[in-house]
Amino acid sequence: MSAAQRAQMLQAWFSPGYPVGAFAYSHGLEWAIERREVADAAALSDWIHTCLTEGSGWNDAILLVQAAGDAAEVEALADLSNALSAGAERYREALDLGDAFARVTTAAWGRDVPAAPYPVAVGCAARVHGVPVEEIVPLYLHAFAANLVSVAVRLVPLGQTDGQAVLAATTSTIAEVADRAVRATLDDLGGLAQRADLASLHHETQHVRLYRT
Repeated sequence: MSAAQRAQMLQAWFSPGYPVGAFAYSHGLEWAIERREVADAAALSDWIHTCLTEGSGWNDAILLVQAAGDAAEVEALADLSNALSAGAERYREALDLGDAFARVTTAAWGRDVPAAPYPVAVGCAARVHGVPVEEIVPLYLHAFAANLVSVAVRLVPLGQTDGQAVLAATTSTIAEVADRAVRATLDDLGGLAQRADLASLHHETQHVRLYRT
């Protein structure tokens, strides 16, 4: 696969149109918006920064890198991903997105990707297609951040331009997190995004909601 072909494939994988259903998940952000904890662009930027550097974004990046490197560890990495899920909704989110990604990618791009939690499935896809982790991790994290911005644009509500400004401001953070994740080991898993985790737990019993998590 040429560099141009690989770039086209990766654009497809992380496009909002790739049918994994990410648009249906808010990762707990819907509850935080209802509580007015995230009520403007500055609060959203802080929320996303924390998720990327100290929360599930960081852990996902490590799991993706490890899955891209060793096929023998996929089952153990899937177990780790499940164990790191902050509640039932996060657990279902990771599994549902991963199952959809594996199914669609196997059918569309011609190489088997095992069903696994989302970051593990993406890592497996990178390995079987020979995609360097340095290329795929920033794209994964950007898609993660972009989905949260999309939630906020709908629910805060936040203007489209403000949303894109928040996303643009994640550029240096994503680059730094991706660089650290490529060099990290499983010993570096963990985080301090307690409010985001609590938001996900509270979302399970939120009375009125648009998103599945």
